[in-house]
Amino acid sequence: MTELMSVWSTIGSVALAILILLIMITVHEFGHYVAGKILKFKIDEFSVGFGPPLFKITLKKSGELFAVRLIPLGGYCAFHGEDGLEEEQTQEQEPPAPFTELEEASDGGAEKADHVELTPAHSERSEESHGPMGDFVQGDASATPQHERETEPPKRHWTDDGSFTNMKPWKRIIVLIAGAAMNYLLALLFILIEFFSYGQSVIQIRGVEPSEEWGTEFCFREGDLLLGAEGRSFYLTTDVAAAINHRAAGDKVTFTVSRMQEDGSRREETVEIVLRNAVEVNNSADFTGVWGALGVGIETREDGNRYYMLETASYRFGFFATLGRSFAYSFKLAGSIFQVIGELFTGQLGLDALGGPVTTIRMTSQIASQGFRNFLEISALIGVNLAVFNLLPIPALDGSKVVFTAIEWIRGKPISRKVEAVIHAVGFLLLIGFAILVDILQFV
Repeated sequence: MTELMSVWSTIGSVALAILILLIMITVHEFGHYVAGKILKFKIDEFSVGFGPPLFKITLKKSGELFAVRLIPLGGYCAFHGEDGLEEEQTQEQEPPAPFTELEEASDGGAEKADHVELTPAHSERSEESHGPMGDFVQGDASATPQHERETEPPKRHWTDDGSFTNMKPWKRIIVLIAGAAMNYLLALLFILIEFFSYGQSVIQIRGVEPSEEWGTEFCFREGDLLLGAEGRSFYLTTDVAAAINHRAAGDKVTFTVSRMQEDGSRREETVEIVLRNAVEVNNSADFTGVWGALGVGIETREDGNRYYMLETASYRFGFFATLGRSFAYSFKLAGSIFQVIGELFTGQLGLDALGGPVTTIRMTSQIASQGFRNFLEISALIGVNLAVFNLLPIPALDGSKVVFTAIEWIRGKPISRKVEAVIHAVGFLLLIGFAILVDILQFV
């Protein structure tokens, strides 16, 4: 019975994780949809999930199809003419505009002649031509010579007819970034609910290693809540490491803590902590020497492993401070993503520190099932991740499409739609391969 309950609990946790991802992706696509409707784009379909439809309805007025599909791992908002390939093919198939005027018959133009008369380009005297047929064009005597005529197509004029690639570039850019903006706004809402309902999560010290050299004056105390250091507030664990990074043993660092008083109340205090060893942090996942330098105690648990005596606790700030910290926390989450990406490119962080869809679902299910607060926390983290990641200039992502649209805006004409489609297709395959690779590395 216990094993059966454990299995059902696992299934429920995984289902909750998938639900969170589905909500975030649906909200992302809904951002595209809302911006598209406001800016008068023609939308063919809005679907939740992939695969065969479980439910679908077509609006008579707009012709838009709304569907709920079988596989709950995503969704999409399909704009009319989004890839622009049909438009490009139509332009290629159109015959060139005639530049010949047939001479009228001598009877006043009632009939057209069945031949074309060649006229010199620069003069009525054929002797002035530069070759037997080189500077002759059909028709207009004032026309530019054949070899000097422009072959470059003119800059396009966007028609705003509702088809995606015909809409003005600035409108398309707004639609493209609207998905990420909606993810960020939802994540911010989750953070606001968490901070106002529960308070901000902070690090609490449960035990301290005694120091004969420095005594207790320059050490933390049991129960201290870490709020900031050197005038900067803490939001993430990496903030603590950044505050003491590149410091030597014996250096003093000023911390802001919430300290328990004798009457059981708490009070914010500024304390000086002497570092017990030098700190050199290599990347955002490296905390070697950080907690030891701060004198945090170590305990040996039943599994035989040793852990620093730390835990998370909630701390409530005033209304306006909570409001400001909610925004700051969301920015911190976004900044941490850019930091990780930078460390990956510079080799400071290995691929095994990342996780793909399987790892994401596994971790999300573990965290979200621990209570509503953790549900809010992991949902906010996923929302900010989706917002930032989708705006990166990586082929197949919205950020790359923004780049192509900006180039079209500047040039006055697009890069070949076929070339762009190939780039996005290759980028998509590489992203899928990368996601599978980092998942495999988690289990190797």
